[in-house]
Formats: sequence, C-alpha cells, structure tokens
Amino acid sequence: MKKFIRGAGGPPPPPPPRQPTRTPDTLHSRQFATFLDLLSEGEIEGFATASKEGLTKGTTAYNNAALKDIFLNNTPILRSTANSSNPAATDFNFQDVGFEPRFGTSNQTKISGIESSSSVTGVGVTVTASSPVTRQITNSNVDAVNVTITFPQIQKATNEGDLLGSTVQLKISVQYNSGGFTDVITDTFTGRTADAYQRDYRINLTGSFPVDIRVSRITADSTDTSLIDAFQWTSFGEIIDDSNTYANSAYSSLRLDSMQFSSIPSRKFRIRGVKVRIPGAGANSSGTPSVDSTTGRIIYPNGYIFNGVMGAAQWCSCPSMILLDILTNSRYGFGDHISDSTLDLFSFVTASKFANTLVSDGLGGQEARFSCNVSIQSSSEAFDLINELAGVMRCMPIWTAGSITMTQDSPSTASYLFNLSNVTEDGFSYSGSSLKQRHTVISVSYFNMDSQEIDYEVVEDASAIAKFGSIVKQVKAFACTSRGQAARLGKAILFAEQNESEVCTFATSIDSGVVVRPGTIISVADPVRSGLRRGGKIKSVQSTTQITVDDSANTDLPTTNNPTLSIILPDGTLETKNISAISGAVITVSEAFSQTPNVNTNWLLQDDTVQSQLFRVITVEEQDGCNYTITALSYVNEKYAFIEDGATLPTRTVSVLNELKDPPNALIADEKIVIINNQAVSKLIISWQPVSGVTQYQVNYRYNNGNFVSTTVSSPDFEIFNTNIGTYEIQVFSYNTALELSATSTNLTFNAVGKTAVPSDVTGLSAEPINEKLVRLRWNLSTDLDVTHGGRVYVRHSTLTNGNGTFSNSTDLIEALAGNTTSAEVPHLEGEYILKFRDDGGRFSAGETSVIIDLPDNQAPLITQTRREDLDSPKFQGTKTNVAFDATTNTLNLVGGGNFDSITDFDAVTSLDDFGGIVPLGTYDFGGTAGGDTLDLGGVFSLDLKRHFLTEAFYPSDLFDSRGLIDDISDFDGATATEVNAEMLVRVTQDNPSSGSPTYSAFQTFANGTYKGRGFQFRAKLTSNDVAQDIKVSQLGYTASLQRRTEQGNVTASGAGAKAVTFTNPFFVGTSSLLGVNSNLPSVGINAQNMASGDFFEVTNISGTGFTVHFKNSSNASIDRNFTYQAVGFGKGG
Repeated sequence: MKKFIRGAGGPPPPPPPRQPTRTPDTLHSRQFATFLDLLSEGEIEGFATASKEGLTKGTTAYNNAALKDIFLNNTPILRSTANSSNPAATDFNFQDVGFEPRFGTSNQTKISGIESSSSVTGVGVTVTASSPVTRQITNSNVDAVNVTITFPQIQKATNEGDLLGSTVQLKISVQYNSGGFTDVITDTFTGRTADAYQRDYRINLTGSFPVDIRVSRITADSTDTSLIDAFQWTSFGEIIDDSNTYANSAYSSLRLDSMQFSSIPSRKFRIRGVKVRIPGAGANSSGTPSVDSTTGRIIYPNGYIFNGVMGAAQWCSCPSMILLDILTNSRYGFGDHISDSTLDLFSFVTASKFANTLVSDGLGGQEARFSCNVSIQSSSEAFDLINELAGVMRCMPIWTAGSITMTQDSPSTASYLFNLSNVTEDGFSYSGSSLKQRHTVISVSYFNMDSQEIDYEVVEDASAIAKFGSIVKQVKAFACTSRGQAARLGKAILFAEQNESEVCTFATSIDSGVVVRPGTIISVADPVRSGLRRGGKIKSVQSTTQITVDDSANTDLPTTNNPTLSIILPDGTLETKNISAISGAVITVSEAFSQTPNVNTNWLLQDDTVQSQLFRVITVEEQDGCNYTITALSYVNEKYAFIEDGATLPTRTVSVLNELKDPPNALIADEKIVIINNQAVSKLIISWQPVSGVTQYQVNYRYNNGNFVSTTVSSPDFEIFNTNIGTYEIQVFSYNTALELSATSTNLTFNAVGKTAVPSDVTGLSAEPINEKLVRLRWNLSTDLDVTHGGRVYVRHSTLTNGNGTFSNSTDLIEALAGNTTSAEVPHLEGEYILKFRDDGGRFSAGETSVIIDLPDNQAPLITQTRREDLDSPKFQGTKTNVAFDATTNTLNLVGGGNFDSITDFDAVTSLDDFGGIVPLGTYDFGGTAGGDTLDLGGVFSLDLKRHFLTEAFYPSDLFDSRGLIDDISDFDGATATEVNAEMLVRVTQDNPSSGSPTYSAFQTFANGTYKGRGFQFRAKLTSNDVAQDIKVSQLGYTASLQRRTEQGNVTASGAGAKAVTFTNPFFVGTSSLLGVNSNLPSVGINAQNMASGDFFEVTNISGTGFTVHFKNSSNASIDRNFTYQAVGFGKGG
C-alpha cells in the first residue's frame, strides 16, 4: 500500500508590476497637392458617368459622378456603385479629394484656389490664450492667405510613466479695413505627437484692404510642466491666384492628400469629348438625326435625306463627323484653310450613315459599325491625321471637282467597265503578294475601357493557318475602344489579304480617265485572263433594246446561263440588262436602257459561267494629257456580310482557264559547276518548252530512288543545286490557272556526276630563274571552278633530272597555293618541279605537269660537306621516331600504329610493319657517322644548304599477291597515294655545339637557302593524312657550301716593322672534320704604294682572321709604306 504526504501549498505569487501606457502618436503633418490637368479642346460634353446619369453640370452630384471617371494609378476615386447624390465615406477609394471641372466653353469662369504666385513671410511667435498674434496684409493683389500653425509636441506625462494626448482649440479671425474681426476658422487638435506637427489654413480674402489676420488660442495655456501643448504661428503666405479662365479648353483641378501616395499618381479621365456638328433637319421632312446618349452613335431617321445644312454641335462617336470637325475647326483643325464650301458634305453624311449602322458586336448585342473614341494629344502631319481618322471608317479622302470628298469601302456595284477596247495595247497587268507571305493571324490592339489598358483581339483564318502556318500581323486599331470593332477590323484585314490583294494596272484614254475616280468600282473583262472575249465596242445601235457588237467572229456570245449586257450610257453611267436574244452580232435585251447608247461605246457580256472581275480604283494618274494610268485593287462586294455576319461568300467565276493543260515537252537536263557565295557548286539545269497558257509548273525529282521532292516554278526551267553522282528522275507537270495539275507528266532520267570529276591537268607550266636562289614558276589558270574557288595548287619537287620524277616520289616544296594562283616563287633547285590541281572535294588532277631544271656545275663555292644518310653503311643510322628502315626497299618509311602484343591472328595480318595503320607523323634525325649528327663550321658563317631528297608515296597493303586472279587486275601500277608528304628540316646554333649546352633555333623547313650559324642539325619529317598511305625515303642528304668572297682593305700605313692585319669578316679555312685544318686559306694580294727601288714586302701568318705584312728596303731594314690588300677566300664569318 502506497502512502502520500500532501502539503498545504504556499502563499499566491505577487501581481506583475503595472506597465506604463503610451497613447499612439496620432497627429501627423499633412500636405496637399493640387493638379491642374488640361483634358481637351472645348466645348466637351463632360464626364461619361455624369452624362449618362443626366446630372447637371456644377452640382455636387455631377462632380461626385465625375469622380467615378477619374482614375488615380488606374483606380477610380469614387466607386462606380456609389450614389452620386449622397456617396458614403466608404465609397471613396481616396479621401479628402477636392475636384472642380471646366468644360471648355468660351465664357467659362476661372477655378479659384489655383495659385499663380505665393510670398511666404515668417512669424515664429507662440500664441497664448492671453496674447493672440495679429499680422496685416497690405498688398491688394493678394487673393488668399495661407496660415501655417506648428505644434512642437502635444503630450502629457503622468507620474506612472504614461504618455497621453491632449486637446487644444484655436481660431483664426479676419478684419477688413479695420472693420472688426470676424472668426473664419475654429479648429480643434486632439491626440498626441512627440514630433513637430503642422497644419495649413487657406483663407480667401473677400473684403477691402488692409486685411488683419489674427490667430487666437481658445484652450487655456498649460501650467503643468508635464503637459506640453503650446503652438506657434510659424508663417503666412500671401497667395495670388491664377486668373486665367482658359477659354475653349476643358480642364480640371484635383486636390489630393499626399499621405495617400508615395509618388505623384498617374491620372486618367473618362470623358465625352469635343462636341461636333452633326447633320441637321433633313429635306422633305425626312427627320432630324439624334445622338444615342449611351454610345454616341448618330441615329438617322428612316428615309433621311441630307439637305446640305449641318446642325448644332453635339457629342458623338461618329468618325465622319469628327473628321469633318477637324477639317473645318479653325482653332485646333484646318479651318483656316478648309471650309464647308470646299467639302463634299454629302459624301461625309453618306459615310456617317454607313458608319453608324447597327451591326452585331459579336457578343450577342449590336453596336455602330464604326465608332471613334480617341484622345489626340500631340500635333501631327495633316495628311497622317486625316488618313488615320478616315481609316477608322475605311474611307479615303480625295480631291475632285474642286472639293474634298470621301470615298468609302462600302457595298457598291460597278459604275464603269474596261476591256481591251478602251485600254492601251499593253492591256492589263496584275501583281499581288505571295500566298506564303500573307498573314493568317491578326492581333488587333485597342483600348479596353473596362480595364483602362491596351487589350488585344486575335482573329485567325483557320484554313489559311492549315496551309501556310501561323503568320501574325500586329495592328493598332486607331480610336477603337470596342472589342467587336477590333474583331471586325481583324477580319477585314484577313479577308483583304486572302481575297483582295491583287493589283490591276492599265492605261486608258482621256475619255475614261477623267470619269473614273479613286474609290470607283469597275468591271474588268480581260480575255487574256478569262480565256474568252466578251467585251468590245458597239458597232451600231438599233434602239434602246438592240445593238450590234464588233468582231462577232472572235467573240463568245452565249444565249444560255442567264446572260446580261452592260453598257456605258451617254451620261457616263453603267446600266445592265438581261439578254433576251442574240442573232449573229445583234444583241437584244428584255428591258430598254434609260438612254440610247452611243456607237463605239463599251459593252460587256456576262453569264453564270464567266463574269467580269471587280476592282476598286486606288489611283488615277495623268500621264501625257491624253492617257491616264489607273491602279485598282480587287474587290469583293459580298465581303461585308461575310465580315459582319459570317455569311457564305458566293463563287464568282472569272475564267474558263481551269481546264487541265498538257505537260511540257522537249525536257532536257544539263549539269554544270557554278560559283555561289564564292564556292563551287554543282547544279543540274532542267528546261523544257513552255506550254501556251501555262504560268506555273510542278517539278518532281528524286535522287537514287529516294523520295520525290516537289516544287512549283513559274518559268520553263528549274535548277537542282549540290548534285551528287547518281541517277536523278525528273517529272514536270503543267498547272492551269486554277492550280490543277496536268493529267500526266513529262519524265527524264539523268545520270549526274556531281563534283566527282577530277580536275583537268595543269597546263602552260614554265620556269623562269630569278637568281641562283629562286625560280618563278608560271602556269595557266585552272579551267575548273571547283579548283579556282576552294581548290589548291600543289607544287612538289624531285631531285631526279631524268624525267622519272612523279607526284608520289616527290615532296611538297612549298605550302599548297590557292586554286586561282597562276605563279609562284620557289627555291632554285636542280631536279623536277611537279604540279597538280586539287579541287575543293580533295580530288587531284589525273595527270602530272612538270618542268626539269638541270643546273650546270658551279666551281665557285666551296663544298664543305656533302652528306647522304642513305649512303652510310648501314643506311639511315640516325635517330628514328615512328619511322623504320625497310631493308627490302632500302628506304626509310613511317611505321604502323598497332601494338604487336595485341595481334590475335597473325595469319590475318598482311604486313606487320603497317599493322594498326600508318602513324600520322614520324621523324628521322641525321647521325650516320661519328659526329654526323651535327655540322660544325668551327665559327659562325653564312652557309648555303641544298637538300637532297628522293621519296615515293605508296599504299603499303596494296601488294601484288593480295590482288587475287591476275585476269581481274585492271591496274598493275596500283592506286596513287596523295595524302603523304616529307620535309627536310634544319636547326641552327651560333654556340659551340660541343660546349654541352648550345642554344638551337627551332627546326625549320628548307629546300635551298642560306643560314647563318656555327652548328647545324638536320631532320626529316614524314607525314600521312591517311592510315592506308605511307611514304618511303630512298635518298636523304644535303650539300653545304660557302660562297667565294673577296675582301679589300683601305689604304693603310705599315709602320716601321711587321704590320698585323685583321680581316673585317673571318674566312672559313677548314676544320679537322671539314676539309682539314687550314686547307683553304685565303689568298692575299698586296698593292704597295710609294715604293722605292729595292723595296720589297713579305706576307706571313695568313689565317682565316688576317695576315702579317712587313715592308723592307734593299738593305733589309724595316720601312714604312702605304698599302691596300685584297683577300680571296670562302665564307663570311662573324
């Protein structure tokens, strides 16, 4: 059993100590900023929401509603759901906003409270309850005074450590011209602040001057040191307000509390802009147009007839009336230059009616076809602005008959016709954009009034995207705030690019040129395009129902498929009637024309099978006073229903040229090498006889039974680039104008060689000695483009002079030259210079071209050493790296790169020497005899070196025993190896090569040259760019020689005794290893001067560095004589 001991517990813990209370710092200085924003030219309708609510300008309710259309940093000041007459405080997104508008009338008043200038005067006096402070204003131009009050602190400290707020009341009084003070401001400060707190009071002055301003403290002064609530009258500002009314300019004043913004806020205003004139009451009591107060659309009464009189100015969104206002307003438009009398007002009203017609907005409702809502905030070129505004409603302003008229892209019928009888002999020419370049997606940017941002409406042509992919065009919808209008603009652009991009150009005579104007819809009957002649000149006129046409033999005059006859009447109008009968060249219509046609006027026949093409005239340009050039764009009258309602487009047949065509004949192919971008390219040129009426052909081709490649061409030829060796199959079809292929094709098989043909041989090779060191080789420019562009010229040398030198048994003499080279300076060597061309594909010319130089024996130089590594016994005793001596051929070869230990089947190895493939690089350092690795001249001399080098390139595995049956061998010589080379290298030191640490230069290639040094070491370098090719060196060596030299001394006095003379440059006299010591002493000749009878001289101590001369007389006594000397020897030391 467990027992527990329980305690009674201790006393309760003491309560925590009381924490001091600190009243929040609630008083902060506030500043207000006033913005004066110019909104528009006036007079404007006003703010959108206030106008929609029908509120009266100048009322509080109007100004409150206007705050719903003012956006600070994209946020409305007053929420759109607020009651404009009595908004709640919570309806305001920003507090303490002051707002006053002006609407741009000519007699509007100024906005008070807008400072023009302000002069601040310091006061700096503490205001007490017993001592009010007064200051006087004497400047009668002052409109208001800004009084600044400052509290250094307001707070009370208690004994418990609390910091509490306090309340202070003050008042400001005004006295005009000593007429007694009147209280204008009473204010109470309640709260706490530990920092200075300021408040400004603006007092508008309404009486006579002088004016006294008095600040009084109502609250008793603090006598408690723990209560701080004193304040100062810090300063006052004398304010002169802006007195401008800014007549005819709409603007607003906006006063904002800076505490609500971290920076100056952006400001946007949603207004209904400038009022413009709209058409007045119509003729024949046809009604008066009005404006929809919600959308700004002009509502035209049914049957409205414009009588040429404009009505009062109203706000509207009609682009036609806005453009008219810009053109005629003399303050902000072109009114100083344009008046109503110079405008075709009827065309503006016609455009306005079309623009204001209701269409589907794409969202289930209706809206005006074109609306213009734009803020034009900067000056621009008149031409640009007019065209931008006209473009909103698809109009084009033109000058005609002394006035500006508007031509609009709206549903129209043809009003004139053209065929070959009323155009020049050049006929009609057509042009258009590539199908692949036409846009398939239009992204239209417009201003979204709901989001207050630029928005985008994307319109796509699904069928075009399927064909050509997504090709996007970015479009800015000028003055557009409607998503539906933006969508219609995108559809119109897509439709135009796909269906109205063809341009027709032709020239006509003056009788037609002066009638047609830009914007006119014309019919074009072109027999070249339609395939039928169905228009011409009237030959004779029988009546208003019967005519006789010209050239009936070549004219198609159908009587079926609902034929119609169109004629240009004497007044220039075009009328069309149904044909009731055709007899020969006589056509009878079922209903009489309104006028009797003239002879030689134009006529046009159409039926359901072939119709004329419709074009809209873009430009009419006078050429020579008699002829006019007309440019027109294809036109589809039914596009409007398609764009606005999605109606199906009817098919318009304009040609019978859709019958299948025959394929072309005489198909031939030719292969050539051409230069493209400085490179030789092989191409196959395919050509054929053109087919009449065919403008496009489809060419199919494939290479070596691969897949066919198809392409379309518009000329009777086609080129295939970068052809290869093999078989090309070619098919050519004809297209008709409907882009339908001929039923069959013309075929051709061609065996191409591409760029596999080897280059032609070098021709015209000659050698021109320049000096004993250099020779100039010349040859003709290669006739192969793949050599001259990207190819090379190889110059090799063989020491053989018997004509047995070959390209394979010679070595590169210089770096390969560019293929367009025709000459080169090379070392002057005895032997055979051998040249070949190599094309850009690495193929050498088949033959070799060479020239042989057999130098005569020259006894002048001193041959110091002739070294032949191949004549040593045993041969080639030097240091070998990746090379080996082949005793079978007595040659030095590159070795194979394989590892002997890795061979698993020795029977499968054809050559152990070459196992693993030939290594790319090997070297052989001379050293066949004792000391033979270095040539030591005993001193520094200029030494002439000529190489002795005989090589042969070969395929080491191309053995006769490995070729199989002898009957199958077609080439007993074997393949020619061209990817190997060998070079002779030398390095030089001016130090004693036996010193132990001589400094040598780097190895450098040489063939024939002069090198300065004391010690010389030689190396052969063998290279291969093909593991199957090797090179063998059968002869390897050099000849070192010193040139004969003569040194002449100046006139010198011998002195009375032996005279030692030192040569300017030492001569080579031989060494123990080269020719023997002093074996080639120079010969010295003395030319003595002022010699007397019996005088003579002795020359002794001749060496490579000098000699001694001693002049004596007949008594054998030493004498002093002048002399010169001439020393002839070999080599130039130093």
